[in-house]
Amino acid sequence: MHPFEEQLAEAWLPPRWQDVSVLVAVSGGPDSVALLRALLQLKTSGNGRLLVAYYHHGLRAEADQEERFVRQLASQLQLPCHVGHGDVAGLAARQGDGLEAAARHSRYQFLQSVAEQQAARYLVTGHTADDNVETILHRILRGTGVAGLAGIRRVRQLSPAVSLLRPLLTFRRGQVVDYLCDIGQDSCQDDSNFDTRLTRNRIRHELLPLLADRFNPAVDEALLRLGTLAAEAQAVIDESVDEQYERRVRVQAPHRVVIQTAALQSTRPYILQELCIRIWQRQGWPQQDMGRAQWEQLAHFLLQPDVGKTVLPGSITAEKKDEQLVLTRP
Repeated sequence: MHPFEEQLAEAWLPPRWQDVSVLVAVSGGPDSVALLRALLQLKTSGNGRLLVAYYHHGLRAEADQEERFVRQLASQLQLPCHVGHGDVAGLAARQGDGLEAAARHSRYQFLQSVAEQQAARYLVTGHTADDNVETILHRILRGTGVAGLAGIRRVRQLSPAVSLLRPLLTFRRGQVVDYLCDIGQDSCQDDSNFDTRLTRNRIRHELLPLLADRFNPAVDEALLRLGTLAAEAQAVIDESVDEQYERRVRVQAPHRVVIQTAALQSTRPYILQELCIRIWQRQGWPQQDMGRAQWEQLAHFLLQPDVGKTVLPGSITAEKKDEQLVLTRP
């Protein structure tokens, strides 16, 4: 067995998933292709199925070639392949969200739908430790909170029936490349990953090498360690936020949420900010333009004794009245 496959087997024990169906999100890039090939090698028994899914965002001409590659790869491996197409630019314009957020939302909506239709217990993606390093640093530059410092979550429940899992989150990108080379497997190269007009690419190709060269050769490990500590701190915060949500928040309609503010006067501002974020997450409201400054302002507004009204990014209205904060989205 290849060392890459051995490490994957340790990170995600095959007995935990061989008897259930697993949907692998494959973009055609090295990470997801390596994940698919390794999982197939580890799937030596069990009644579960491996399934492949690809989502075409409608943003790049190269995506047509990537779709063909994924279809052909799935066919060669004799695996079912599910392909979805979306108008991400149109979705971003309608929702008032950025392209990146709209792409992520539409992609995961498609993947979750396929997983549920195919009775897949797990949806797995090829995110690596390098992705996590870039994510943590990107969030620091934007001014994130503790949750953002925690980086990419390894496991997340998408629905009662489907869990999102990232088995390669402890793997480095070099390991992926070496594995594909060793097994003779090609993959697609997304040229947009080298476009340094995009912030994430500048972080990858310019900022991280600069930090490693001039400040700390182990900057990647330092950021990953920060992410681990932040995740532990966030778990404590989540317990408090969950308690306040159950006690003080009422969802009266899909686009209307009421917060009972009288009992929150002694609550720490950071917990109030996290409570508001939790509401946005559960309602599926756009968060792209809600930075830390906006969350702080909303938490402050929540505690104000006077009546008032303000409009937030995403056309969400916050109205304070009768010891309540009413959030509505048209």
